[in-house]
Amino acid sequence: MITEQKIVYLSKKGMKELKKQIANLEHSLHHAEHDLRELERIDSREERFERIEALSRVELLKAELADKRSQQENAKQLPRKRDALKVALGSVVDLVDTKGRIVRYTLVDSLEANPSDGRISVKSPLGQSLVGRSAAETVEWNVGLRANKLQLVRIS
Repeated sequence: MITEQKIVYLSKKGMKELKKQIANLEHSLHHAEHDLRELERIDSREERFERIEALSRVELLKAELADKRSQQENAKQLPRKRDALKVALGSVVDLVDTKGRIVRYTLVDSLEANPSDGRISVKSPLGQSLVGRSAAETVEWNVGLRANKLQLVRIS
């Protein structure tokens, strides 16, 4: 049974990061395969365990690389120009909290979400409450028993 892969939308930065991860994995795999070939030339008992470890590392890297390549095949870059009237996947939003501090987030797919870098998932509680909103609206969401409130001031 063939399962259809879901299209994942990534920002320009997310696409670059995915390509960089693939390149790093390819580099690591090349070195791991080289190390394995070197170990196969040696035929001592002590080296057998190292060969098994090296083989496991190669297989792990191949699986991880296949997963990242699959993600890349199913990834599409978000368009540069978004509808700035409503928040959607790919929107950059400026929000003001009750103390007047401004925070900026980019709404992304959960694959590339990294809140500390300003990228939040559209599936997160805040992301879900932002989607479809317009500038000047107040956004509310709950985390456990705590209610949060932010003012949406800009969409780009």
